[in-house]
Amino acid sequence: MRALTKMTLPLALCLSSTAAAQSSASAPSLELPVNAPGMAELQAVSPALANYTENLVVGEVWDREGLSPRDRSVVTVAALISRNQSVEMPQHFRRALDNGVTASELSEIITHLAFYSGWPNAMSAVAVASDVFEERSIKPDQLPAVSPELLQLDKEAEAKRQAFVDDKFGEVSPGVVHYTTEALFLDLWLRPALEPRDRSLVTVSALIAAGKVEQVPFHLNKAMDNGLTRGQTQEVLTQLAFYSGWPNVFSALPVVKEVFAQREG
Repeated sequence: MRALTKMTLPLALCLSSTAAAQSSASAPSLELPVNAPGMAELQAVSPALANYTENLVVGEVWDREGLSPRDRSVVTVAALISRNQSVEMPQHFRRALDNGVTASELSEIITHLAFYSGWPNAMSAVAVASDVFEERSIKPDQLPAVSPELLQLDKEAEAKRQAFVDDKFGEVSPGVVHYTTEALFLDLWLRPALEPRDRSLVTVSALIAAGKVEQVPFHLNKAMDNGLTRGQTQEVLTQLAFYSGWPNVFSALPVVKEVFAQREG
């Protein structure tokens, strides 16, 4: 039986490959869009969605007080990368640059989210950013250094974090615990291309957008320690409702409420 399996499996793969090739040869090609649809396309498919996009999202949400256009771009870019929604990336990468996010900061956001959203998501963002950087004549010398002088480490806070993680998970996955310390908190989080407050803003936005509320308390507290205000956090949630969906934001609301209460208590 084992030998038969070894003989028939490659045959099955060959047959399925042949069938797929024949199917693809006869079927019309379907190319996924590489850019977000324009207003004319929206009107042709969903006039109501076009109206919401133009008058509610663009015409109202992006102009709300409490969070700068730059920060709204940071939140939105983080949400798109964390959800691997590459169709909207080109316009929002351009908008981020227009709103004051530097090329260096955008590059570092992608680097940071490789760790928090996964390498494949970051690679999708790189493919889009490459074209945007080329059209804006952004050169490598405008981007973060590979090995910069790192920011100063809060040794007391890091010691507490290490002790907690080691105690909880040291025997579950020593490799994860090792790289959490060495790659993330002793390297990535100390890179100067993003201000600590902005790095935390990126992380919180990505976690909420991806529905990973379990880690929001630690990172929201870190964000607020780094200068993110309660009012700004409230507007981050509002922005994310439109760019990651109401369910993800409503899942985060009780967690954020608890963080607010603990910090005020």
